[in-house]
Amino acid sequence: MIEKIRKRNLSDNRTIMVKDLGAGSSRMKNNLRKVSDISRHSAVPAKYGKLLMNMAAEFGGKGIIEFGTSIGISTLYMAKGNPGTTVYTMEGCPAICDLASLNFSATGTENINLLTGSFDDLIPNLSVNPGMVFIDGDHRKDSVIRYFRKMAEISDNDTVIVIDDIHHSEEMEEAWNEIKSHENVSFTVDIFRMGIVFFRKGMSRYNYVIRY
Repeated sequence: MIEKIRKRNLSDNRTIMVKDLGAGSSRMKNNLRKVSDISRHSAVPAKYGKLLMNMAAEFGGKGIIEFGTSIGISTLYMAKGNPGTTVYTMEGCPAICDLASLNFSATGTENINLLTGSFDDLIPNLSVNPGMVFIDGDHRKDSVIRYFRKMAEISDNDTVIVIDDIHHSEEMEEAWNEIKSHENVSFTVDIFRMGIVFFRKGMSRYNYVIRY
């Protein structure tokens, strides 16, 4: 069902006005964008969506926080992966939030709490100690590190944080390297597109790189 939604969006040639609160898209420079282009360049590929689904099933029981909803494909994967939890997903652009809401309704997914606004404004209102966090939507070094630190503060031994596009740019490379050295991090897994962070106390500190 999720891939049917993706295909529908990929064939949608309507244009919407996009309000970027983050670094903006490296591929789409104009703020007037086609829905099909947003879906093609911003939605997580199925391969990684399935990974997020499996991780949500394993770690997301206490709640899931997502930075950057876009059209909601990654959100749907995580919500479907753990129907018994709530996915709190944040998106800065109201027009894109409307698209995501339509996609959530089309799949009958009800365990999603869609929040609109800047991440920094929304974070203080999140009353959840997450089992899983997915950070996307803003590819500036300082922003990514700030969001990670705020999530690390409310995470525990069982929380996993996934960061998208860790090799997207020099800034993201620098952010990933700084995150790996955070004092509370026990080990990380680099699967090239995404970085996965664990806080497991008592485990040897190590940074794994694997092919996925």
